[in-house]
This record gives sequence, C-alpha cells and structure tokens, in this order.
Amino acid sequence: MTQTRSPAGIDLPHRARSPQRRVVGRLLRNPPALIGLGVVAAMILCAIFAPQLAPYAYDAQDLSIARQAPSPAHWFGTDDLGRDMLSRIIWGARSAVFVIVMVMIVNLGLGVPLGAAAGYFGGWVETVVMRAADILFAFPGLLFVFFIAATIKPAILTWAREAGWRDLANSGYLDYAVVIIALGVIGWAGLARMVRAQVLAVKEREYVIGAQAIGVPTWKIIARHILPNALAPVIVALSMGLGDIALSEGYLSFLGIGLQPPAPSWGNILSDNAGRYWRMFPQMIWMVWIPGLILAAVVFAFNFLGDGLNEALNPELVD
Repeated sequence: MTQTRSPAGIDLPHRARSPQRRVVGRLLRNPPALIGLGVVAAMILCAIFAPQLAPYAYDAQDLSIARQAPSPAHWFGTDDLGRDMLSRIIWGARSAVFVIVMVMIVNLGLGVPLGAAAGYFGGWVETVVMRAADILFAFPGLLFVFFIAATIKPAILTWAREAGWRDLANSGYLDYAVVIIALGVIGWAGLARMVRAQVLAVKEREYVIGAQAIGVPTWKIIARHILPNALAPVIVALSMGLGDIALSEGYLSFLGIGLQPPAPSWGNILSDNAGRYWRMFPQMIWMVWIPGLILAAVVFAFNFLGDGLNEALNPELVD
C-alpha cells in the first residue's frame, strides 16, 4: 500500500479508488470509447427529443420541393415526395432506439435466466437450454432472422385484420412487433451460452459453497452471489451486440420485411433512396450516403464502446 505524507509529517495510507471510479477513469482515458459514447448519447437524445429536434414532420409531403439538394431550409435535402430527410433521419433514431431497447429486454429476459439455470442446475435443464440454443446456432443468424420476419409478418397482419383490428394492422405498430420478435428469438441463445459459462466458473467459488452450506435459498444464491460476479463479460458482449441489433433492423427494413414507410427507419430510408431515386437521378448520391454513414457510425460507436468497457472492466489491468 502506497504511503502519502500529510503536512504534519504523518504517513497516511493512500485511499484506494472504488471499482466504479476505476471503470469510469479507464473509459475517460479511452478516446475511441468516448467517441462511441458520444455518438450513442447523441442517438438517444435524438430519439427522446425527436419532436422538438425535427424541423418538419417525418411524413409531411410537399411535391413542390421534391428532390432538393441540401440547403439551409433542408440540411439533408428532400426525397421524391418532398419529405425532409433530416426529419426522417431524426425520427429514424427513435425507431432504432426503440427496437434496440425492446430486443435487449427480450434477450436479457430469456438469455440471463435460462443461461443461469443451465449453468447452476446442470442435468436435464442444461441439456434442454443448450440444445435449443444449438438449434438456433445451426442456422445462419441473419438468414434465420429474415426467415422468421418474412414468415410471421403475413400471419400476424392477417390475424389482426380477421380479429377486427384493421386499424392496428395498418398503423405500422405490428411492424415493430415483427422486428422485435425476429431479433429476440435469435439473440437470446448467444447470451444464454455466455451466462452459462460464467455461472459455471463462479458457482464453485468459496463464497457460493459457503452460502449453500448455510442454507441460503437457491434463487438468492443465483441473484445475489453468482450473477453480479458473472455479468461483466455479459455487459461487454451486450454493448457490442446493440450495434448488430441496429444493423439487423436496418437490414429488415431495407429488404421490405421490417418497418414500412411512412414509418421512419434508416433501413427503409436507405432502401427508398438507393432503389428508387439514385438510379433515376445519379446526382443524388448524397441521399444514399447520408443514411448509410449514419447507420455505419452507430454500429462503429457501439463497437468502440464495447471495446472500451472490455478494457475498463478487466480486473487484470493495473491503473
């Protein structure tokens, strides 16, 4: 323990920093992580304050100003229907954040309990959970997402219309449900496998064995002694996976099986611009580059943030 000398000449022990302060300090000394955190924070702020930040309604059309280049009145230009591109991209951030949060909740709600149960109890519980995960891993992830979305979307829309919820079917809200279900069904498997591996490593430690010896309930051992000490790698993997969720939502919307216009999504904005306008008007290349670069920046931001968290949460690093 290092010693510091007080003004009176008395040696005092140096106060150790808390783990939380060490993590924050390491993040602040990591420029790529700070850049990623800034981009993610900007996206979240755009999602929360989209009505205040967007200069126009995302579905407002004015054919008299269609296909305009970027200008002071329309910073990102306008599309073929005269809709303001900046407004649609800002509202697209809200769609992306909503999908990310809901898919993360589904993944955590399925992956963490199932992985913890498989690692702690073993036996038939582990066999059932891991074989279900193996079935999902047997298919290419992105293709399986496309298959699920393309399969369940017509069924859900048909069911809603037959049940008398035609307005709901036409509102676009079910498009969000389809994307969340498709990504959530796939995403929990990798998280469950990681949680299981961490639980297997932690459950043999002395404090867990001691808690079992004195009769602490199983659920309390898992919730209070095992999971808090096994979640650091999970947090890192989850933070890096959020960019994949945003990208997958963009893929689905780009291919027409995710969010549908006029609902704003970076994927369908890119699909409209790349598939319709750019081929007819090659000079409008900026309509493809702007949403594409924004989506790429968000994916890189989550990866940078995940790398920074991986270093900050590494207990072997010495400050």
